[in-house]
Amino acid sequence: MIVFRYLAREVLLSMLAVSSVLLIIIMSGRFVKYLSRAAMGELDPGVLFSIMLYRLPGFLELILPLGLFLGFLLGYGRLYLESEMTVLEACGMSRRRLVAYSMGPALLVAVIVGVLSSVISPYGASETNKIFDQQENRSELESLVPGRFQRQKDSARVTYTDSVGKDGQLGMIFMADRNKSNQRLQITLAQSGNTMTDADRGQRFLVLEEGYRYEGVPGLGDYIELGFARYGSEIERKNSEIRYDNVEALPTSVLWSSVEPEQRAQLNWRLSLPVLAIVVTLLAVPLSRVNPRQGRFARLVPSILIYLAYISILSSVTSQVSEGESSPIAIWMVHLGFTALAVNMILFGGFWSRLYNQIPMPKLRLPWKKAA
Repeated sequence: MIVFRYLAREVLLSMLAVSSVLLIIIMSGRFVKYLSRAAMGELDPGVLFSIMLYRLPGFLELILPLGLFLGFLLGYGRLYLESEMTVLEACGMSRRRLVAYSMGPALLVAVIVGVLSSVISPYGASETNKIFDQQENRSELESLVPGRFQRQKDSARVTYTDSVGKDGQLGMIFMADRNKSNQRLQITLAQSGNTMTDADRGQRFLVLEEGYRYEGVPGLGDYIELGFARYGSEIERKNSEIRYDNVEALPTSVLWSSVEPEQRAQLNWRLSLPVLAIVVTLLAVPLSRVNPRQGRFARLVPSILIYLAYISILSSVTSQVSEGESSPIAIWMVHLGFTALAVNMILFGGFWSRLYNQIPMPKLRLPWKKAA
């Protein structure tokens, strides 16, 4: 039990370190993407942290298996490099017992990934979709950014304001649009603006104060100028219906009873992630065995290539299943194939190690070094 706790602690600490670094990198890149959308007025800055929080389980369900794989490679690699694993083998630690001990951290991570992929991640995806839909359904004024000319996606109107108060009070306003009937340019300038709501109709209006309105065709002299002390305009809203049909946001209970290829592929993908944690553990145990002369990272690159091949094939097969080109059984055949590879490496690890050690490694010779 002491040896089991020691090995589990070594692996889990390495896994936490690697997973934390990967999580920071991925979340930083995604946060910068959302931040740029907020700067353009497409997202409210107040919802950025909520979006990142809801997206966190989706990141973790993919990062944890990779972190576990690298945790075994780094943790066990250090033990081999410092001859601690040699001492354990001399005291009766067989390879089968090492694999059995390694299943402890693997099962823990598999349970966590299973809960994330089947319960928490779909809920987070659903809440994220709600936030994005609500942001898309905001009115033009609610998405205004002070000091920036903004154009709506579904309209030719360009709007500018120099300030937006917390209570919705707007500073100087510039609005440019075209009349849909005669294509005449309409420009409105006002000193200030605010919004008001008609309680009976449930409709909002933009009320402009102290301004001018110009209408005409550019290049012609038939402009109409109209001054006003107060001018009201109805605020158009997009369709307020929120969509929840994203397959990633569907509960697992709904996917069980579905016969749609895309939903069946999503269900098997969610079930595959905990299995992935088990299979990569079986792969990592033999791959972590290194010769002290080769260094701790001798097998790190080929091991990562094997993991990338595993994920790439699994993702490709899942895509084929979602398009109806393959059966969900193909997903489990991928797991079975890499499990067979891991068992082969465990049972015949000595042969493959001797074969790997016979591969000539290129030696780097510095040009300014004289030959001995």
